[in-house]
Amino acid sequence: MDFEAGTTNKQQNELIFKRYKQYLKLEKGFSPNTVEAYERDLGKLLHFLGGEKGKDVLNVTLDDLQQFSAGLHDIGIHPRSQARILSGIKSFYHFLVLADYLEADPSELLEGPKIGFKLPEVLTVEEIDAIIGAIDLSKPEGQRNRAILETLYSCGLRVSELCNLKLSDLYFDEGFIKVEGKGSKQRLVPISPRAIKEIKYWLMDRGRGRIHKDYEDYVFLARWGKGISRIMVFHIIKELAEKAGITKNISPHTFRHSFATHLLEGGANLRAIQCMLGHESIATTEIYTHIDRQMLRSEIIEHHPRNILYRKNKNKGEIH
Repeated sequence: MDFEAGTTNKQQNELIFKRYKQYLKLEKGFSPNTVEAYERDLGKLLHFLGGEKGKDVLNVTLDDLQQFSAGLHDIGIHPRSQARILSGIKSFYHFLVLADYLEADPSELLEGPKIGFKLPEVLTVEEIDAIIGAIDLSKPEGQRNRAILETLYSCGLRVSELCNLKLSDLYFDEGFIKVEGKGSKQRLVPISPRAIKEIKYWLMDRGRGRIHKDYEDYVFLARWGKGISRIMVFHIIKELAEKAGITKNISPHTFRHSFATHLLEGGANLRAIQCMLGHESIATTEIYTHIDRQMLRSEIIEHHPRNILYRKNKNKGEIH
């Protein structure tokens, strides 16, 4: 793509980045938070190119990008974070080719770090009950917190989806809620009678408090009448888990993982779980089959009569 005569490198880059942001928002449908993360990661490359290489983004080679990747490793950035940053860089150069800024993509052969498969933490039903049971309902926020946890677990929501849930998204008579997920994609998710009951109790409390302008339609509010934040939900869960004596490293997303795992254990179809979680690809949902297999193996090891006999004999010293 040709630029007007007299356009400086700085002006050229600003125009490219502006168009790239529009591409992420409009073409890819990314949320503001995701766009911001892509910008931050691209900023790391720009700093590297300007400071160490003295190069412009349109003159980058594969060797430059490999040196940038090696630098991420050298300064101790976690492999998962390295992979995310490089994915953002590849997205940027893919855009430059699409938009005719470049003829060839220098990042096409750029490889990310090898990442081991890591299963997410999962809570048992008893642990979830213990966390919810640790809520002090005598406190003003008690019923709200109870409704939050029941909704997270009942519907398998992302924390951002929970925070953005609107009163106009609740279809209690039909037993569904409407959720806006990644890329502004909407889906209908079944909600349990128990979660409905807890939300209805919370709405009675909510109606007695102050509500700021523009937040009238939000289901979950902070004490000062504005929308509840993701960080606040994270702290609520951490605090309650500690009170319940649960030492697992958990977050709001743990409830989502637990929801999917318990559904799979109960015999739910993987495609149905995919729809409820809002996963674009079934491959993302298939992580839960690994969790289920791992649990199945531990159950077999623990309860299979051959293994019980083996442990008894080992305890008697008959096996060395």
